[in-house]
Amino acid sequence: MADFDITTLILSEHEAFRRAFTEIESLSDRSELATRWRELADQLEVHAAGEEEIFYPALLRKVDDSEDDTEHAIKDHNKIRDAVEKVAPHEVGTDAWWEAFRHAREETVEHLEEEEHDVLPPFQDEVDEQKRTDLGMRWLKFHEDHDRARGLSGDKLDPEEYVEENAS
Repeated sequence: MADFDITTLILSEHEAFRRAFTEIESLSDRSELATRWRELADQLEVHAAGEEEIFYPALLRKVDDSEDDTEHAIKDHNKIRDAVEKVAPHEVGTDAWWEAFRHAREETVEHLEEEEHDVLPPFQDEVDEQKRTDLGMRWLKFHEDHDRARGLSGDKLDPEEYVEENAS
């Protein structure tokens, strides 16, 4: 059952993102770079949108005093979306593209580390395994429904409004 625990699924994606960023850094073929970056950018959006749809509302309802962490996470998601958008205008493989790519990587990795240290542990401690598994099944369905970011807008959210709307 633990394999479908939402925290396990989130952590697994975090590791996949780290590997993908590292693998992209090792590429030189511009066509492959463009393809791999687009795949990763889409995966980052599905992950963020999934957290906003499934994980963070549950955190707000189940973990006391999680409002600040949630607001911070939504701000981070917005920063990651901005950083990903800033890669697009540059020709793939140019110095400017790599600079924008590395900025997106920094924003992402910083957020992943904060989530892993500050958000996921209290959620695991305070939410029972069955609820985490139920959320994990919703997480998998969300990913299936939004493969390659299908149907997702990528719009940034107002963090304070998000917390207010999802805390009850």
